[in-house]
Amino acid sequence: MAEAFHGVGVTRVRAGVRTDDRDRAATEEPLEVRLHDRPFAVIMRTPGADRELAAGFLLAEGVLKNADDLGTIEYCTDPAADHPENIINATLVNGAADALDTFLAGRRNVTTNSSCGMCGRLTIDSLKTDLPALVIPWTVPSSIVVGLPDRLRSAQAVFDETGGLHAAGLFARDGALETMAEDVGRHNAVDKVIGRMVMQERLPLSNSLLFVSGRTSFEIVQKAFLAGIPLVAAVSAPSSLAIDLAEECGITLIGFLRGQNFNIYTHAERVTT
Repeated sequence: MAEAFHGVGVTRVRAGVRTDDRDRAATEEPLEVRLHDRPFAVIMRTPGADRELAAGFLLAEGVLKNADDLGTIEYCTDPAADHPENIINATLVNGAADALDTFLAGRRNVTTNSSCGMCGRLTIDSLKTDLPALVIPWTVPSSIVVGLPDRLRSAQAVFDETGGLHAAGLFARDGALETMAEDVGRHNAVDKVIGRMVMQERLPLSNSLLFVSGRTSFEIVQKAFLAGIPLVAAVSAPSSLAIDLAEECGITLIGFLRGQNFNIYTHAERVTT
């Protein structure tokens, strides 16, 4: 397994003074995802939790509906393959296996970069989902919400080394951090967290909160929706399309969560003061 960061040379300039030094940079490498040994997608990611990343990615792409559709998901065992540590092969079962050719035909032959959530889709219509909106009866106090960033930040070990990684954290309703992941891509970090829950057969995540570093895009809201997560919060701004989707899907969307302050863009009734 590759390291999550690399030692690199750097020239530091401080007040006009140059010094040669060493630094640590977040690793970014390609991960090829195969379905039944056939190429499906290439994801630029930070190594680590690759099986979870692939599972979350396949859920977001509609290949998996739940854990029952996943047979095996393992690193490549082909002795002739170059860099098998960067290849994940998934086998599908049930209806997902029957639709294998359709899944493969519905993808463009592209590399998904670390800032892209759903770059391999053929059409805008393919981004839509037919699932009903989330109907969640519980509420969460704002005192829990404002504690999410610090709890996630304290768990970001690789960020401490590089300063160059995004993070996603899945929290219980009482604010306890259940699991988290770091990656150069915001979408990848979310896929790793959700994919871990897929592999543990814990979907839907109807009693969970998702907090992400950076901004909230359409893709992140959709990933949360497919996993059944009713509240998504971020340190930065949501996009207009993310807001529209959250409203339609029954997700409470929170942005600019910093210190004691935050904005609620949709379904504000789920957060109490």
